[in-house]
Amino acid sequence: MDYKQLIIRGISYSQTQSGAYALLLEHEETHIKLPVVIGNFEAQSISLGLEKDIHPPRPLTHDLFTKFIVSANYELVSVIIYQIVDGVFFSNINFKNKANEEELILDARTSDAVAMAVRFDAPIFTTQQVLNEAGILLELEDVAKEDQPFSETIQAEDSLKSVSMEELQKLLEEAVKEEDFDTALEIQEEIKRRKKKID
Repeated sequence: MDYKQLIIRGISYSQTQSGAYALLLEHEETHIKLPVVIGNFEAQSISLGLEKDIHPPRPLTHDLFTKFIVSANYELVSVIIYQIVDGVFFSNINFKNKANEEELILDARTSDAVAMAVRFDAPIFTTQQVLNEAGILLELEDVAKEDQPFSETIQAEDSLKSVSMEELQKLLEEAVKEEDFDTALEIQEEIKRRKKKID
């Protein structure tokens, strides 16, 4: 089958479901977006998987499963979002045994599959049918908003702008220690913005 590769464009609060997030995947060639509604824990886990320099004090469920896969001498090869039924995406995680090349395919929630894929830097694919059924084209302005994962409010961003770089580092360490990953990611974004300005 001719699969279409997707990239992660961002995570934002879901406009349709309270307490949920929208994971935005994009087909690079056509710029068609695939919005997937995910829970708070999965949103945190995907973001932490993308932010390689933030390490929780204790392993999260997806980190634990990642260690198990590696210990069992497997690698995660790819994730395939193969269908959508009544608004629910269905995905497979494809593994390969490093010793004998044996393949293993596991059914998974799309949010879990993506959280695992980012930990292995594995590609995410879908079918043309899924893109036809659930894909949308967003305006550039909307895409820019989606590109800022976990920037919860303008007020929160403004309050971080008044804090020194040294204080930001302390706040980041404190947030990670307390496992407040939403705050940690906001602080991380502010630190990155400042470093870009310096560069």
